[in-house]
Amino acid sequence: MNRAEKQESVASLKEVFNASKVVVVAHYSGLTVAQMQTLRKQMKQAGAQVKVAKNRLAKIALDGSDAASIVPLLKGPTLIAYSLNDPVAAPKVATDFAKANEQFVILGGAMGKTALDVNGVKQLASLPSLDELRGKLVGLLVAPATKIAQLTNAPAAKVARVVQAYASKDAA
Repeated sequence: MNRAEKQESVASLKEVFNASKVVVVAHYSGLTVAQMQTLRKQMKQAGAQVKVAKNRLAKIALDGSDAASIVPLLKGPTLIAYSLNDPVAAPKVATDFAKANEQFVILGGAMGKTALDVNGVKQLASLPSLDELRGKLVGLLVAPATKIAQLTNAPAAKVARVVQAYASKDAA
């Protein structure tokens, strides 16, 4: 890499660290290309991304950012998984991928200025995603309306059953 490419890489990483809600750092040594492609695909589907960067450039980009607490984790072959919108997406995919591939080892991460260890990343991954929370909220909002509709329809249904019963009685 020449100097201009390094500066461009640092600027790109700085944007990522400033814009992301959560950053997960992991070792990927021993993964095949197919496994890495699978990881990238799963991250993309969840709304997260994976970036493999030189540790020295990542440390320079982290200087002064909220995620600066992950600097000690950047040793050896590391990758950075991050999520721009949903803070649960990257940790969830990373922990699921780590369960399936033992070569993929989560080291920790950061959520805003909060440093996360391995257990913190796993706890964050166990939370429901943003879409799941939205679904639950909509369900809670719709439930009272459904009950009101049932209550208003119930008396009419009862009256209809009584009329039907009298009609069947008269027919018999």
